[in-house]
Amino acid sequence: MTSPSLLDAVVLEPGRPADAAVLWLHGLGANGHDFPPVVAELGLPADHAVRFVFPHAPSIPVTVNGGMVMPAWYDILAMDFDRRVDEAGVRRSAGQLADLIERERERGIPSERIVLAGFSQGGAIALHQGLRHPEPLAGVMALSTYIAADCDLEAERSDANRAVPIFQAHGTMDPMVLPAMGAAARERLEELGYSVEWHEYPMQHQVCQEEIEAMGAWLRSVLGLGA
Repeated sequence: MTSPSLLDAVVLEPGRPADAAVLWLHGLGANGHDFPPVVAELGLPADHAVRFVFPHAPSIPVTVNGGMVMPAWYDILAMDFDRRVDEAGVRRSAGQLADLIERERERGIPSERIVLAGFSQGGAIALHQGLRHPEPLAGVMALSTYIAADCDLEAERSDANRAVPIFQAHGTMDPMVLPAMGAAARERLEELGYSVEWHEYPMQHQVCQEEIEAMGAWLRSVLGLGA
């Protein structure tokens, strides 16, 4: 059974009973209202049956922001290339994401019809859980992000998701999560044998229309949706 303390979330239900789900995590300082407007721009079929779930991160003190309390999936300890983070926080949030996956399973969505998605911090959690989840997933969408903490990834990764489709996109002018961090994540994933669909755009720490269209095409592919 899922945890009684499931994260609150913005949920977009399709026009007919859902047979797939996208769990989409926002970035540092944002909330679950950040990405719902993007859904209408993805170009999914009008009659799609995909439930979109946008959870709200808990508010915690963030070290690099002077200890200011804000929505965050984990604490960031230093703004350097390694982006040192709170591994316990990463694991806590990954566990909360696993609870949301289980809720979708309980609502009749097979794991292989569930996509994990996230932007920045949220993308790091989607990658962390997606590579370790014990049941096969439909895919992982990692936007303007990095591997937050390797956390014994090679030892912990799940056999069930060694072939999971991964969509990764990054801005070439990103001042928050440096492009080199996204490239390093891609290289690490490919080193471990994952197939990564890589996109880069002339933008900062954001999403752009061309990226949204590419995300929509990828989602239609991994979920078997028509144009």
